[in-house]
Amino acid sequence: MRRSPALAVGGAILALVLVLGLVAPWITPYPTTEQHMLERLKAPGTRFVLGTDQYGRDLLSRTLVGARPALVLGLGAVALGLALGVPIGLLAGYVGGRLDDLVMRLMDAMLAFPSLLLALLIITALGASLSHALLAIGVANAPGVARIVRSATLALREAEFVLAARARGERHVYVMFGEIFPNVLAPVIVESTVRVGFAILAGASLSFLGLGVQPPTSDWGLMIREARHYVFLSPWPLLVPGAALAVTIVAFNLFGDGLRDRLGAT
Repeated sequence: MRRSPALAVGGAILALVLVLGLVAPWITPYPTTEQHMLERLKAPGTRFVLGTDQYGRDLLSRTLVGARPALVLGLGAVALGLALGVPIGLLAGYVGGRLDDLVMRLMDAMLAFPSLLLALLIITALGASLSHALLAIGVANAPGVARIVRSATLALREAEFVLAARARGERHVYVMFGEIFPNVLAPVIVESTVRVGFAILAGASLSFLGLGVQPPTSDWGLMIREARHYVFLSPWPLLVPGAALAVTIVAFNLFGDGLRDRLGAT
């Protein structure tokens, strides 16, 4: 805690969010789709701890269960971005020359589009769903990951241990993934933790626009979208999922910053 308070605080909040997301179906006081029409837009109280939404659904139950699609989307999209971006960056940085120029110009062209806009284009072509949102955000993350890996690979491809592996007659695939990749893993891990928060925010934005998670599934972005028409009658349906989204994103950013400090110190 003394050496890296950001890492400790961020890690503790993330652990709590992950645990609550995993056990949510078994600890929610009410089913997420159960409506109490006589209790619509209630403020927090003894029966409904965080209040109810416009259909009388329990906000605590929906917020806890809503952590699941947010985490699946954030972690899954970043994992997909790594699966696409790491091999591209390694290949471009290791081979160099015209291939590097061609690949990086393609990545630059993708980076020219804002990631959310690129995700919107992909979802418009494929249709609105959680899996398509995950695919769109993952593809939008790949160019940034590829650029980071490529930069680190360029700095290492002439290192002594790489030259020794080539002298032993090792295959290029082994040199890239067995020698270079372990040495670029630290910045990739740090970048990934920060990108998860942005991926969760992008997923919530897509749900808010009606292009991500679809009703009646509990999702923070979707809950905010549904609550915006009733904010002057009751702010709780908007504040509760908004606070959960903000705390989760801040936790990932704190964890990433603390991890960067620790890995940079070592």
